[in-house]
Amino acid sequence: MNLIKIIPFILLSISCFSQTDSEKYIIDDGITVEKPDGIRTYNEVYNSNNIIYTIGKKFIYSYFYQNIKGEKFLIKKGKEILQPEGYSIADWEFVEISKQDMETINHLILRPRPGNPFERINPDYNQTAIGYEYVMANSEFLSTEETGAIENEMNVWIHPPRNDFFKILEINPFPYIKAPYQIGTKWNWSLEIGDHWSEKRWLEWKGSIENRYTYEIKDKKNIVTKLGNLECYIVHAIANSRVGKTELISYFNPKYGFVKLEYTNIDQTKTVLELEKVD
Repeated sequence: MNLIKIIPFILLSISCFSQTDSEKYIIDDGITVEKPDGIRTYNEVYNSNNIIYTIGKKFIYSYFYQNIKGEKFLIKKGKEILQPEGYSIADWEFVEISKQDMETINHLILRPRPGNPFERINPDYNQTAIGYEYVMANSEFLSTEETGAIENEMNVWIHPPRNDFFKILEINPFPYIKAPYQIGTKWNWSLEIGDHWSEKRWLEWKGSIENRYTYEIKDKKNIVTKLGNLECYIVHAIANSRVGKTELISYFNPKYGFVKLEYTNIDQTKTVLELEKVD
């Protein structure tokens, strides 16, 4: 272990976490989350202090997948696959942008939700609930999912979309920014990932892997987005594991959150999500 590299990270963490903060927050799996007090409700603890991912908002993202030749694709509904339990689910497949049809996913919707959607299996869940909807051109959903985000003055962190094709994003760095929001801020994180996230269309493996992440705020500048010119912090992240390396460049705006996500996948293809609208 290179102590020269980790000492600045330790000093940064200490400077950002005061005694007052320690009364409000705890560290859970390396991420700062609100501390419950047994008095306030779930929504009061995990949702009331959110500025970006507030209940009732709808974040609409466009996306594309780019192969190693530079060709761009969307995702569409594929054939039905019979499950061992006896029911069928729709698979997905790539479609050229020029050949998309009514069963092509043309955008994703992120919705913050009230309460703990996992209360029966995890009553101690400590994230803001978010849902993803995978919306086809015919306005139907190919699928939906429930997951979580963490937002407070210490950090903002979200699960990426991970249904259908988007399960590829599980082995990429997660969108994550940590205070202080300034160029040069660095931090580390890690996550264990099971082999149920592997997929023959990009990479298969057996057993768990551990992604080890490094993050750094590299820049702060105005960029052109679908929402107009926005001042964004640009966060570079790298994930390394025994199966390879992935990367993420994220563009974070304090009002709209992660407005653009540029992923380099495990097979060197790319996935790009861009925020189009917030309702």
